[in-house]
Amino acid sequence: MPHVITFSFRCLRTLVGQLASIMLSIAPVVLGLILPPPSLTRRAALQAVAATSAAALVQPGTAASSKAIPVWTLPDGVLMPTLSLNTAGLSASGSERAYLEALALGINHVDFHPGIERDGVAAALKAASPARSSIFLTTKISKPAVGTSPQVAAAAVRSQLDEDLGLLGVSYVDMLMLRDSPDCEVMRAQWAAMEAVKEVGKARAIGVVNYCERSLGCILASATQPPAVNYYMEHIGMGSDPLGLRSYGESRGVRSFAYGALGEPGPSSELLASPAVRSIAEAHRRSPEQVALRWVVQSGFAVSVRPTDDFGLGRSACEDEACAKGLRARRATFDWALSPKEMATLSSLNEPSGNPTLFSSTGCPDSFFASK
Repeated sequence: MPHVITFSFRCLRTLVGQLASIMLSIAPVVLGLILPPPSLTRRAALQAVAATSAAALVQPGTAASSKAIPVWTLPDGVLMPTLSLNTAGLSASGSERAYLEALALGINHVDFHPGIERDGVAAALKAASPARSSIFLTTKISKPAVGTSPQVAAAAVRSQLDEDLGLLGVSYVDMLMLRDSPDCEVMRAQWAAMEAVKEVGKARAIGVVNYCERSLGCILASATQPPAVNYYMEHIGMGSDPLGLRSYGESRGVRSFAYGALGEPGPSSELLASPAVRSIAEAHRRSPEQVALRWVVQSGFAVSVRPTDDFGLGRSACEDEACAKGLRARRATFDWALSPKEMATLSSLNEPSGNPTLFSSTGCPDSFFASK
């Protein structure tokens, strides 16, 4: 019996020694997986997000949402996802991070301005390397200065798009949108240029930004094809057909693509503190922001969303976990629904009111820039 006990202790010591050697040998690997190396750069961190994004493009459903993002079929069979990341006001690095986070959640539609936002999107595309057909790129032509001739304005459409395509590293954008001008002849010349770039395949679909009835009527009088979408502000308090703009456009083949679901130029405290909004939010165990966004999409709009609620005139933020958290909440918009009674309640609200084309040129009523 003593010999057996001695033998057992010897085996145990040997086994413990072997386990200790194994743990020491794999410790660097384990620590390497848990802790980032001291030299980890911001670029490497973003590329890690990009790796997740690539998987999300194959499997768009995520833990944050199990429902697919609905799509619209636009002219020529173009499929447009009805939820878009809005990079307005973000820095180049913020735009890059936001789009990588969005891709990881299956939000492949991004709506950006030329300049630093475009540069950030370009960096995200380079980092993630998604299949071109798996993403939807929406950008805008910069507004021409007042006094620009129709010929120069039309040439600017072509030159800006060529520059954007080169910097993005793509041969086409999915949606190219035109800003308005107080000069009808400028808008008509630019719209003709938009139709031409679509014809040669540099834009799959074309639309307009902040076009009031006057502006839409101007280009429709000479257009060979109507805009696929009109992009304007829409939120609770404005009604589901703000100033009749939606019905005017849709009766002419122009669908409504909304921004500003939480208010503009910053989140509306009046909207988010509304007793009706808050009561419905509590009933669904959602935030007032989620109710505001759900009302817009359930009213039949496509919608472009900021990554977080931290935004204002000319600025927006995508930092740390708040950015991913905000995008997860927006991605979950299609996981639930408002009841018909709740929709009726929210649609009946007339505060906070708003002008859908607030950020139009001075050629449209009550422009934000009229007093600037």
